[in-house]
Amino acid sequence: MDIFLAVLPILWLIVALAILKMPAWKACLAAAIGTYILAVFYYGENAYIMYTGAMEGVALAVWPILLVITAAIFTYQLVVHTKAMDTIKIMLSSVTSDMRILALLLAWGFGNFMEGMAGFGTAVAIPAAMMVAVGFDPLKSILACLVANSVPTTFGSIAIPTTTLASLTGLQPAELGTFIAAQLFILNVVTPLFIVGIIAGGVKAIKGVFIQTIIAGFALAIPELLINMYAGGPELAVMGSSIVIMAVIIAIAKIMPVNDPEYKVDMGAKKVSAKEGLIAASPFILIFILLIGTSKLVPPVYNALMVFKTSVPIHAGVNAKPYTFVWIATPGIMIFISALIGGFIQKAGLSTQKYVLTNTFKTLKLTYVTIISVVVTAKLMTYSGMTGMIANALVGATGSLYPAFAPVIGALGAFLTGSGTNANVLFGPLQTAAAHQLTPGHDTLALWLAATNSGSAGVGKMFSPQSIAIAIGAVGPALNTFIEENKIDAQKADQLRHSIDASSIMVHVSKYFLLYLIVFGIFTYFGQVFFPQLENLLTLVKH
Repeated sequence: MDIFLAVLPILWLIVALAILKMPAWKACLAAAIGTYILAVFYYGENAYIMYTGAMEGVALAVWPILLVITAAIFTYQLVVHTKAMDTIKIMLSSVTSDMRILALLLAWGFGNFMEGMAGFGTAVAIPAAMMVAVGFDPLKSILACLVANSVPTTFGSIAIPTTTLASLTGLQPAELGTFIAAQLFILNVVTPLFIVGIIAGGVKAIKGVFIQTIIAGFALAIPELLINMYAGGPELAVMGSSIVIMAVIIAIAKIMPVNDPEYKVDMGAKKVSAKEGLIAASPFILIFILLIGTSKLVPPVYNALMVFKTSVPIHAGVNAKPYTFVWIATPGIMIFISALIGGFIQKAGLSTQKYVLTNTFKTLKLTYVTIISVVVTAKLMTYSGMTGMIANALVGATGSLYPAFAPVIGALGAFLTGSGTNANVLFGPLQTAAAHQLTPGHDTLALWLAATNSGSAGVGKMFSPQSIAIAIGAVGPALNTFIEENKIDAQKADQLRHSIDASSIMVHVSKYFLLYLIVFGIFTYFGQVFFPQLENLLTLVKH
C-alpha cells in the first residue's frame, strides 16, 4: 500500500490527462493537492514542513522555469508581431521547400541549438511555434519537437544536468559525458528518422531523404562523443553539435536537393538580403551571444554576474538548503534582454513590446498553473519520501537485472519534474549506490548507471506533463496567428485547436516514449559486455 500510494500521483496524471482528458492545469493542480494530503495524512509528514516544500516548488517553477518559458514565447511573439517571422520563413525556404528537410532543420538542428543554450523547455517551445508559423500541422510539430528533445536534454543549458550529476556523485564530468554520448549514440542517429516520419506521414516519407536524415543523425552523434572525449568536458556537447547539424542540413539540401511535390511547402519565392536576414534573426543571434558570453565558458563575466543572487530559506525540513534566486546569470534574463534589443532593431518601441509581453502573460496563464502544480507535486513526492520509495522498490525487486530497469528511474524523475537536472538530483546518487551494491569496488558500472539516469531523463521529459504544457503554451498563440493570417475557416480552425490538447499529445507521444525506454533498457543491460572497450575509451579521455 505504501508503494501503491507513492505511485498514485503519477497514475493520476496519466489517467486524468490521457483517459479522462482533463485540462492539464486541473489535472496537475489536483495532483499537487492530492500529493500534499497523502504526504501529511498517510505518510505522517509535518504539515508545515510539507507546505514549505511546496513553496520551494513554487519558487523553482517561477524562477527560472516560468521565467525562461515566458522569455522564449515573448521572443517568438515579438518576432511574429514585427513581421520578422515572415522574413525567417523566406530564409528557410531558400534552404529547401521540402517539409522533411525543413523539419530536420527546425526540430532537430535549431531544437538542439536551443537545448544546448537555454534548455528549460525552449527547445520545444520555439521550434514548434516556428514550425506552425511555417505551416506545419500543430500536433505533429509538437510531437516532432518532443521526440527530438529526448536525446539532447542531458547536455542542455551548457550541460547543467550532466555537470550537476557529476558533482553529486563524485564522477568526472568528461568521463560521465563520454559514457552518456556512447549510450545515446544509436538514438542520436535514428531520432531524425522518427522526426521525418512524424511530420510527413510515416515510414514512406523517409523514401527520398533517407541519406540526408541519417547524416543529420550522425551530425549529432559523432561530434557529441568527440567533444566529450577531447574538449575537456560536456559543456559544448550539444551546443557545438547543433551548429554542425544545421550546417550539414543546409549543405546537403544544396548538394542533394529534394523536389517531391507531395512534401513541398509553399512559402513564396521572394529573396531576402543579408541585412534583412540579420535584422529578422537578431533576437536569436543575440540569445546565442549572450548565453555563451555569460555562461561558465567565460568565467570572468559569469563570476561577476553570479554576485547578483539571493539565498532564501524556504523549505523547513531537516538539512534543508536555502533556495537561491540567480537574478542575472540565468537563461530567462538573457533571452528577455535579447528579445528587447532585437525588438528595437526591428523597430518595435517600448509600447509595442509592452503590448506583446502583456499578451504573452495572458496566453500563458493556465500554463503557469500547470507547471507550478507539476513542480510542487515533484517536490512533495521527494520530501515525503514517495519518490525514493518507488526507486528503492524497483531496485529491490529486480536485483541483478536492475540495469535493464535503470532507465525507468531516470525517466520517472524527468516525467515528474520536467527537468533532466532535477531527475539527476533525485536519482543519480541512487543509481551509483545500486551499482556499488551489484559490483562492490568496481566503478565502471556506477559510471554506466549514472550515465543511464542522465540519458534516460530526456526520454522521460518527452512524456512529462510539464513539457507538454510548455509545448501547448507556445504553439497555441502561433496557431492562432497562422489561422488569422491564412483565413482558415472556423471548422478547420477548431479542429486544429482541439488537436493540441494535453490528452491527445500524451496519447500520441506515449508510443515513442515506451519505444525509447525499452531500447534504452536493452542497451543499458547488454551494453555491459562492452565495459572493457569503454574502459579503454576512458583511458583516452583521461589522456
